[in-house]
Amino acid sequence: MRKLFRVSIFGLVFWTAMSCVSNEKIIYLQNLEDNEPIPEGELISYEIPEYKLQYNDIIDVNVQTIEELIQTGFNSRPAMANNQQMQVAGQSGGDIYYMTGYTVDRNGNVRLPIIGEVNVQNKTLEEARLQIEEQLRAYVTSELYVKVKLGGIRYSALGEFRRPGKFVVLQDRMTIFEAIANAGDLTTIAKRNEILLIRQYPEGTKLHRLNLVDRHLVGSPFYFIQPNDQIYAEPMKVREVGAGENAAQSLTLLISAITAAVLIINVATQ
Repeated sequence: MRKLFRVSIFGLVFWTAMSCVSNEKIIYLQNLEDNEPIPEGELISYEIPEYKLQYNDIIDVNVQTIEELIQTGFNSRPAMANNQQMQVAGQSGGDIYYMTGYTVDRNGNVRLPIIGEVNVQNKTLEEARLQIEEQLRAYVTSELYVKVKLGGIRYSALGEFRRPGKFVVLQDRMTIFEAIANAGDLTTIAKRNEILLIRQYPEGTKLHRLNLVDRHLVGSPFYFIQPNDQIYAEPMKVREVGAGENAAQSLTLLISAITAAVLIINVATQ
């Protein structure tokens, strides 16, 4: 019985030690041994491809004449309209353009007042602006100011996030780390070296694997997320074995297991 007890204790200690999550698995942007190190402070160059509009995107189109600009100044909209949009943002979780913007349909068109349908699929925001302005000039003779903006970046965070869900961020570009931070960061047991990025393309969907632990991610084409991206974080094996995420939790489990083993052995020897 004593031998069995010692073996059980050794096995529990070994299991607890092996099931803890090491710092190497949770620290972002490390200089991995297999890659050329990137010193801190060194400039990392990257290319940001201009995003091209596709199905289900929402754009905000603002058209003003010279007279309107003189009346309202250089603000995009009168103050009352801005206040109404802020109220909508608070009620819909920040997606203010869902009700006020224009959605790209399956044919790549947006339907605008007066001019009707405008094809913007596979066009950059500047190309879409020029196209809208060109079609407007058939109806308006005065000087125009046309502004086209992307109605925020919509993305989903699934799996081992502290606050998973669907998010809308009202800015033009966003890094993968900003998206993760917006979702409350990853849990301790998330596989940071095997993040799955599901990205929409005009021809279909592609799956990409990202390693958040590798510092070279900053120079990759996936450092910046795009609208309609889905980010999935898988759990580590510790979830399957039910071990603790850190030393304190593992120690608690070990003490509980030892206590249970001692009670079973005492009952068996009586």
